[in-house]
Amino acid sequence: MIVLSNPTAIANEINVIHSLFEEGLQLFHVRKPDYSLKEMISFVEQISPEFRSRLVLHNHHELIENFKINRVHFTEEKRKNNLGFPARFTKPCRSKNIVLSTSTHSIHDFNLLAPEFEYAFLSPVYPSISKEDYLPKTDLFEAIKDRTNTKTKLIALGGINTENIEKTLVSGFDNVALLGSIWNVENPIKNFKSCQKIVLSYLQ
Repeated sequence: MIVLSNPTAIANEINVIHSLFEEGLQLFHVRKPDYSLKEMISFVEQISPEFRSRLVLHNHHELIENFKINRVHFTEEKRKNNLGFPARFTKPCRSKNIVLSTSTHSIHDFNLLAPEFEYAFLSPVYPSISKEDYLPKTDLFEAIKDRTNTKTKLIALGGINTENIEKTLVSGFDNVALLGSIWNVENPIKNFKSCQKIVLSYLQ
């Protein structure tokens, strides 16, 4: 299971992130699209070094060398601007030791991904919890029946919660990613543990 950061600063954020890692979170996507380089450095510096290997940077990819991070994520726009080929990405992101992920919004685009991408988000699967009026344009559960890309793991994003995780995994997604279910609830850690329990019971 994957958790994405809130795009903007949020109260008690670093403490929540540490608690998520302590509860077994494997991957945390640092998605702060409006953060300057200085703000991003400050943010990552607050995260304990023992957890930084589980971070995935969405922007300011050059920081992976400074913080010994080996995972980077490309938005759909950045990927398409590079014609979808990791060989065109900046040098730090082309290392064989760097794990690549990206975002997609259709099964067609997912099927066209280069095999270098370990996993990709497909969204929105359900009406978004964190973005008002961000709704699925097509039935992605029907769409993924046309999946031909088996090298890249398919991760469901958008509206994922305790009530729909099992359905999502049963329907063909390899894993799920949480955003609103963490940052738009009163008790993010309790909610994370509930979601994690469902995922682990299914994937084991």
